[in-house]
Amino acid sequence: MIQIRNVLITVVLLMPLLAGISPADADIYRYVDANGRVQFTDTPTHGRWNMYSREGPSAGSEHRPYLEIIRRHANSYSLEEALVKAVIKVESDYQPRIVSKKGAQGLMQLIPETAKLLKVNNPFDPSENIRGGSAYLRRMLDLFNDDVELALAAYNSGPSTVQRYGGVPPYDETRNYVKKVKHYLDYYRQAGDTLL
Repeated sequence: MIQIRNVLITVVLLMPLLAGISPADADIYRYVDANGRVQFTDTPTHGRWNMYSREGPSAGSEHRPYLEIIRRHANSYSLEEALVKAVIKVESDYQPRIVSKKGAQGLMQLIPETAKLLKVNNPFDPSENIRGGSAYLRRMLDLFNDDVELALAAYNSGPSTVQRYGGVPPYDETRNYVKKVKHYLDYYRQAGDTLL
């Protein structure tokens, strides 16, 4: 029984390659349902899917098409390009189909309620996701008087949490998030058009 299952898994994983789908489109996610059935997909629909197999081109090369999208939406929302790049790097590592355990989706990890508020119909579409994430980032900067640390903390934990604590909340996740984004912000300011 286990051998048959392993053969089926192998066939499922090889099907995209045999069908001529490029490796960049071959990320496979795995989900075990309440009855113990294992399911696989390349398009996760909720946060319970876990990365099973990631395939793609060499580091950085697959991210080049995002540069123009980032530039367009950063300019549209008066954002520094390096800031948008840094948020994407920390949120999703430039994986457009990723879903977090909390259900956040896409490059800038929009939760469904936020995506709906920002009129993002397809959070897995890079252009829509980056537009929505940039709009939300602009709102957070406006709300917190262009204080980047507070805006990032609000992007991660919600604006009401930042307001309640009167600053960056005392959560390790949020503090680490702000620190990581600021690290990549410095990197992208120096690196220009490079994407990691």
